[in-house]
Amino acid sequence: MANRNLTPGELEKANVLLHEVRYRLGALADGDPDLLFAYRRKLAKELSYDERSKPMARRKLKVLKRKEQGGICPLCGKPLPEKYTVLDRVRAAEGYTAENTRLIDEGCDRLVQAERGFK
Repeated sequence: MANRNLTPGELEKANVLLHEVRYRLGALADGDPDLLFAYRRKLAKELSYDERSKPMARRKLKVLKRKEQGGICPLCGKPLPEKYTVLDRVRAAEGYTAENTRLIDEGCDRLVQAERGFK
């Protein structure tokens, strides 16, 4: 399923917010480029966690999905490799949950991403 895109009005609001956040970060850093970098990195990391959840939670979910799927990729039917597996979300906005993900191998992930128009 395609991810929702912002309308022109919503995009304008998002850009206003982005401008405000950048301004506030600059003020917090008070001219210190290293501190500005650290603030940006912290916000980017935390916002990423809001969407993707924390790495340990995703690792636990991978273990659960591997067990649920019997170690088999649901797309190609081949055994999942020990490394380079991907948690594929059915609906990205619903996050990384047991109900919304499947564990697939790297090759199948590339195919899925191409079908979705991402690569």
